[in-house]
Amino acid sequence: MSDNTAPEDLGAPQSFLVLADGTPVYDRAGDKAGEVAHVLSDDRNEIFQGLVIKTAGGHRYAAAPQIDGLFEHGVIVAVPAAELPEPSEETLEKADDSFGDGLRRAWNWLIQPK
Repeated sequence: MSDNTAPEDLGAPQSFLVLADGTPVYDRAGDKAGEVAHVLSDDRNEIFQGLVIKTAGGHRYAAAPQIDGLFEHGVIVAVPAAELPEPSEETLEKADDSFGDGLRRAWNWLIQPK
């Protein structure tokens, strides 16, 4: 049984271009997965690539196809946060090319000086 924590109404759909860091992230069951730490995109072509999500278990990477919706008051991911990969050197070594680029960008964002 799910402990649904998502608000009943997440608001209107919104663009990744205005998605704020700190926006709550929920899985399909409505359980809180974490919050947006960083939006990954191809800025030149304005293409959404995915999210770095801050969870209780550390940062996770959700590729664009794993995002079910971006809304004013929350994001919905297709899988539980524990199933999302952790951006790390070890994970990068195992990633295939189609997934690896976004994961590499997530890892680079995490390790850069803030």
